[in-house]
Amino acid sequence: MVFESGQVITRRYLRGGRCTWAQPMRVLADDEQGLLLWHPAGSEFARLVDADGRTQHELTVDRMRDPKLTVLTWQDYDLLVLMPPKAAHSVWWFFQAGSFAGWYVNLEEPYVRRPDGVDSDDLVLDIVVTPQRQWEWKDADEFDGRIGHPLYFDQETAAEVRAEGDRLTKLIEAGEFPFDGAYTDFRPDPHWPALRLPADLA
Repeated sequence: MVFESGQVITRRYLRGGRCTWAQPMRVLADDEQGLLLWHPAGSEFARLVDADGRTQHELTVDRMRDPKLTVLTWQDYDLLVLMPPKAAHSVWWFFQAGSFAGWYVNLEEPYVRRPDGVDSDDLVLDIVVTPQRQWEWKDADEFDGRIGHPLYFDQETAAEVRAEGDRLTKLIEAGEFPFDGAYTDFRPDPHWPALRLPADLA
């Protein structure tokens, strides 16, 4: 199953049998380098929010009170996302007002294709990278707090996640792909509209 350039698919994260994140993405390429996707500011996305307005960053999914997938509007940054095949991460390029503003490494399970998109499991730990390739861990405390939880990961898996992050920080520091300047001059087709989620997000 190969997605066509220009096709709009839905990128989802799942946890404990429920969708926790959904994002419509325009396919730019689907080849041996991976899925290259576009999501402009002003587009819809959805995240799991409970009755008290809390998200997964604040508590585990099983402790959320009446959680619902809530549609929101993506603000401030346009996103270019590369999902390499069979990789336990995706790399995001942030653009603000047309200028490259940095990378974001999202550690996640290798994606699984559906006819209308891809599914993954977010692995909590992330890396924020400036345009000058200065980097820092993001959500490290949250990651440590999820270790051993049955809906998240055990010690062994957590060590593998951290090792994948360490491998990527070496690429960052060396300026190797995808942190070598690739796509930092990307400009979208000005006629591409903001993206909307399908009615059925389940």
